[in-house]
Amino acid sequence: MTAVILLTGPAAMLAGTRHQSAIAKTPVTAPVAIEVEGIAGDEQADRRVHGGQEKALHHYPRDHYPAWQDEIGALDLLNAPGAFGENISSSGLTEKSVAVGDIFRLGTALIQVSQGRQPCWKLNHRFGVADMALRVQGSGRSGWYYRVLETGSAGPGDTLTLIERPAPDWTLHRLWQMMYVDRMNIEALSQMAALDVLAEGWKRYARRRLESGRVEDWSKRLEGSS
Repeated sequence: MTAVILLTGPAAMLAGTRHQSAIAKTPVTAPVAIEVEGIAGDEQADRRVHGGQEKALHHYPRDHYPAWQDEIGALDLLNAPGAFGENISSSGLTEKSVAVGDIFRLGTALIQVSQGRQPCWKLNHRFGVADMALRVQGSGRSGWYYRVLETGSAGPGDTLTLIERPAPDWTLHRLWQMMYVDRMNIEALSQMAALDVLAEGWKRYARRRLESGRVEDWSKRLEGSS
């Protein structure tokens, strides 16, 4: 059982760009509905790459904030949860202890870990660090997403309780290593492509690598444009 802070935010212009973003999240002060595509009232500016059922809720560990303060400085942004656009903030759960497919009770809702978070260039502007997205990706401190299995509600003071762990060997850290470190491990990619609890988009990465023998070009996602 892990205490959590829930956060939401509206879409707004991202400083230094001509683009909107809903990356700025603040804690909720009352119970909110947890719906199939996320928290009621929360927004995503670019629905092509954010939101949807497989990215309904974004969880980012508070455990990582001290490491970022050491790496990029004691920014005001890192003094409170929500710096990384997360909907769920907690301490005690990280990519090394959470596995894809893990099912949690959040308030009265039931949610399941679906995939890791792939950072995008908007983090560069959010933090004022030109390569922040690349740093997040390279560190493995990227957070993760949930799908919603049962809708419900949650609010201040609620907890995450682990209910079921169908794929305990498939930690998010292991998936990160396959995606970004040991990127053409054929045996691991074959297993990843067949992992039923993993989001279809991530299984597709594995299939494409197996078919093409090539790794994706992430420069557009990581660098974007202003």
